[in-house]
Amino acid sequence: MSYLDRANALKEKLIAIRRDLHAHPELAFQEVRTAQRVAQTLDELQIEYSTGVAKTGIVAIIGEGTPRFALRADMDALPILEANDVPYQSQNAGVMHACGHDAHTTCLLGAAMILSEEFKKGNLKGSVKLIFQPAEENWDAELKSGGRRMVEEGALNDVDAVVGLHVISTLPSGEVHTRAGAFMAAVDSFEGDVIGRGGHGAYPHEALDPIWLAAQVVNAIHGTISRLKHPAKLGLISVTTIHAGTATNVIPDSVRMSGTIRSFEEDVRAQMHADLEKAFALTRAFGGDYKLTIQRGYPPTVNDARMADFVKGMARDLIGANWVKDAEIEMGAEDFSYMTLAKPGAFFYLGAKKDGVHRPHHNAVFDIDENVLPTGAALLAEAARKFLTR
Repeated sequence: MSYLDRANALKEKLIAIRRDLHAHPELAFQEVRTAQRVAQTLDELQIEYSTGVAKTGIVAIIGEGTPRFALRADMDALPILEANDVPYQSQNAGVMHACGHDAHTTCLLGAAMILSEEFKKGNLKGSVKLIFQPAEENWDAELKSGGRRMVEEGALNDVDAVVGLHVISTLPSGEVHTRAGAFMAAVDSFEGDVIGRGGHGAYPHEALDPIWLAAQVVNAIHGTISRLKHPAKLGLISVTTIHAGTATNVIPDSVRMSGTIRSFEEDVRAQMHADLEKAFALTRAFGGDYKLTIQRGYPPTVNDARMADFVKGMARDLIGANWVKDAEIEMGAEDFSYMTLAKPGAFFYLGAKKDGVHRPHHNAVFDIDENVLPTGAALLAEAARKFLTR
């Protein structure tokens, strides 16, 4: 039997695990129950593991010696109130697996089921490290995400390569998408205060309207992307929140704004930070002022070319060439990027579109086609097998 056949035989078990995780989502660095559920399955498989890695993560090892290969899944959920009326609806009000991390964890457990049997039979030599990572969606007080902490705590020190997957609810179910080189963007965030002078709404000339000043700043921000950044280089700044005022006839003293910055190259990243500062500085030309804080986030996710080709070839052999596509470059971000910086690695997408409803990620109606769970498990297991035996 192929690994895909063996994974399909586990389908009902995998669906049950995914639904259990989906019904009990936990936020970043709070994945206590999730880790316990992972540990329970690893105990059943008699796989050795360590807990408390990167605070709430688990690292397990199957086999011993070289070659050494790593597989990664993230475990955290998002602060979203689920709108799906399904039997496995979130039981934690205001917390939801709205990005598929429950599926990633399930697929890695499925791969563990297949690989543990292979090692027990003596069919594989070397070792496979299973990384169940917390906190991909957020970071702690030290501004470190789970992926960064995993790397800093040495989870990848003794491996030769690493692979991870992400289900995508908007791609055709069962398709695999990946690419060599830059895949997902670096992400930074900003928060700024536009400072004016409050007053009566009927007498704007006696005040300095910060909402008007903020409008100039927003216009300038978008202008920097179209007129100052090299048009052939990728990068964007999105203003995503604006808060000001308390009454219809009162001009407030200030406006608070925040947003996200996406890039792939360090020179573009630095330029956009500088141009954002210039946009806020326009406030001073009119007698206002500003405060701006820029927080550097995840670096870009860059797939090692040889590992990306390895994943494509492995997937073509397992599920068929028609199901494997070249991925488009994405402005989304992933902290798997820290792992591809540390070791040769590749990240790939697994299409999981459920039905005719648009179910975008980070949305209250997000959901996936659970039929892809065996495919994901088989792909991860097959990647390990091929790496260890090539």
